[in-house]
Amino acid sequence: MKILVAHNAYQQRGGEDAVVESEVALLRAAGHEVREYRRHNDELASMGAARAAADTLWSRRTASDLAALLAAWPADVLHVHNTFPLVSPSLYWAAASARVPVVQTLHNFRLLCPQAMLLREGRVCRDCVGRVPLPAVRHGCYRGSRAQTAVLAGMLVLHRGLGTWQRKVQRYVALNDFCRDEFVRGGLPAERIVIKPNFVESPPAAICTTGAAVMPRSGLLFVGRLAPEKGVTVLARAAASLPAGSVAVAGSGPLADEVCQAPGLRALGALASATVADAMGRSLALVMPSLWFENFPRTLVEAYAASLPVIASRLGAMAELVLDGVTGLLAEPGDAADWAAKMRWALDHPVEMGRMGAAARARYEALYTPQRNLAQLLDIYQQAIAQGCKDFSS
Repeated sequence: MKILVAHNAYQQRGGEDAVVESEVALLRAAGHEVREYRRHNDELASMGAARAAADTLWSRRTASDLAALLAAWPADVLHVHNTFPLVSPSLYWAAASARVPVVQTLHNFRLLCPQAMLLREGRVCRDCVGRVPLPAVRHGCYRGSRAQTAVLAGMLVLHRGLGTWQRKVQRYVALNDFCRDEFVRGGLPAERIVIKPNFVESPPAAICTTGAAVMPRSGLLFVGRLAPEKGVTVLARAAASLPAGSVAVAGSGPLADEVCQAPGLRALGALASATVADAMGRSLALVMPSLWFENFPRTLVEAYAASLPVIASRLGAMAELVLDGVTGLLAEPGDAADWAAKMRWALDHPVEMGRMGAAARARYEALYTPQRNLAQLLDIYQQAIAQGCKDFSS
């Protein structure tokens, strides 16, 4: 197949960027021809506020670029990841003009919530789901700015009115059942949403094998951005009652100082992926105390691949992805006492955690391998092509 992948890269590299790179490599390794259309948020430094706002609503550059690219290289399908802010929804219309079907992966909740996380003041917020997002503007949910939030809200309202989300995307990819239900509730066409999780390559055998004879496991591990929505403050409070350094923390972010000062945490800083994999192979469990509806944390799949059980918040998709008592444990989001109890239990029951790690590895092999993901991805492309034939002929 000839596949065009479009992505607006973030200033701070994150999970979405890694997913795009992994899927492109997977498709190319399988013999498909893949080209990429990329914009990067570093471009914003040379743009005025008015120009950036206009491009968020409708980027003429993107529309022109896509039209020229697809005229010279008619792709079978356009797979879109992030469009905010520079790519913009204008690329959907350029693809429709070229009669190229579109697949859109829903990495976050941007189409429902200008802030993208359904989170306000540290708590889940659905005030804008399925309605004009005026509450977000009133609260300045995007970066604390009413003006910037108004631009995002305007983009959502404009393209709802134009029918972009309803008619210009042939298949949406939700990462799990929970997220699919949220998007249907928010107005996306249910019949166009399919589910495909993220995947990761299997780590070396020494990392994904459990058992003290192979590699002794001890302590707990957090991997991610050190930000409020990740539950870092809750983790620090919970870890205060554990032996010093029981929880290793890998990552960087605005709460780095808080992590360094917390007695129960051991700050590792930002680590290379190979070092993270090694840490996963030596830990009893990965902790994910997030306060927001994580769509599908790639770190969770990496943990499962490494036979590492996960202790996660009983919230959103995490309550679906972590089988309580089977592949990990669930704790109440924001409840430091419950988190302390669950982490202490894990530290005191290494044999049971080892069994959960084996179950996590089995779940990885059944659901999250590259081979399974490739088959799902190609099937979604075929669905989009079939839907495009109907849409473009009407």
